[in-house]
Amino acid sequence: MERLLLFNKPYLVLCQFTDPSGRPTLADYLSIPEIYAAGRLDTDSEGLLLLTNAGWLQHRIADPRHKLPKTYWVQVEGVPTAEALATLRRGVGLNDGMTRPAQAQLIDAPDVWPRTPPIRERKQIPTSWIELVLTEGRNRQVRRMTAAVGYPTLRLVRASIGPWSLGNLQPGEWREVPIPKRWPPEASES
Repeated sequence: MERLLLFNKPYLVLCQFTDPSGRPTLADYLSIPEIYAAGRLDTDSEGLLLLTNAGWLQHRIADPRHKLPKTYWVQVEGVPTAEALATLRRGVGLNDGMTRPAQAQLIDAPDVWPRTPPIRERKQIPTSWIELVLTEGRNRQVRRMTAAVGYPTLRLVRASIGPWSLGNLQPGEWREVPIPKRWPPEASES
């Protein structure tokens, strides 16, 4: 039976099921055989990770050609200017080329769980949150984009992938959802 799981990946957990160094992995939270991550999140990032045992679905979710939008809540050092946000929207020049245009806006601090350990805070430098929606997934892309416009990422939470979102899942929790009947999937199917 084909399955699709939504998982809230905790901070400092690897997006794999084994680690020879003994670091926390998905196996510490999920004991479902033959299920694999469809895409990845960096160890120091948190939030939504999709897992499936259906190879075709894993490919469609992870393949950038399908351009599933991924929404990130990004806590940055400082308060981004209108020009910095406009640059994120146009696309940012990184060492591996220009990024695709993104949706970027300042948001109020989202209602998320406390992080352990907490982010570093500096008394003289405020922090703020950006909602960033990307349709590609380069290595550490969000962090490199915010740094390129002058606002380093302090905390990164993926809130949604396509029609699937974290909802009220707490770190380490998961829930199963129906496999989409059509592609691209619609919000009503999650």
